[in-house]
Amino acid sequence: MNKYHRVSGIEISNGVLHLNVDGTEIEKELEQISPTLAKASSAEQSAFEVSPSGYGIHWPFIDEDISIGGLLGISHRREPKRKIAFHDGI
Repeated sequence: MNKYHRVSGIEISNGVLHLNVDGTEIEKELEQISPTLAKASSAEQSAFEVSPSGYGIHWPFIDEDISIGGLLGISHRREPKRKIAFHDGI
């Protein structure tokens, strides 16, 4: 499994998401990234899971997902699957 990002120090306070991504401190206003998360209770905001690959954060009680790449303004490409050519004998 590819490790996209190292994510730690996730905290929400005063309507701001604070986290550390790959050694860099990030702060984002909740209203700008997720109105659903901004309206959630403190308990709902505090219950989150970081994907094992570091690709994103999931809040299960409100079914909200945010990609780390989206927070950083980047996109990740999936590795292309190899195509297999078949020879039919002709």
